[in-house]
Amino acid sequence: MPRGEIDEAWIEEAVRRYRRIESLQAEFDAAVATVQVTVRSPDGLVEVVVTAAGTITDVRFLGPLHHRSPRDVANSVQAAVTAAGDAAQWAREKLHNETFTAYRPLAGA
Repeated sequence: MPRGEIDEAWIEEAVRRYRRIESLQAEFDAAVATVQVTVRSPDGLVEVVVTAAGTITDVRFLGPLHHRSPRDVANSVQAAVTAAGDAAQWAREKLHNETFTAYRPLAGA
């Protein structure tokens, strides 16, 4: 193609791919907000449910608290919340890989 000419086919393909990426991004954003992961503290006392976006949606105590010190309960909560953050990150990465796996950049980009 002579220099300075516009490759209409390439532009049409770029626009089509851009629209597809926008659609995939919308799917990803919706999934991140709705996919949930459940984790527990190492001692099994605390269970936390978190979305892939990192929003904690539920916290449950799975055992009696009256035999535990406040520090032990706090440590269990902290461990479960930390694990929830890691689980949310894992879920986002998994969703991203699943959503965008077929995407390939335009040739020459």
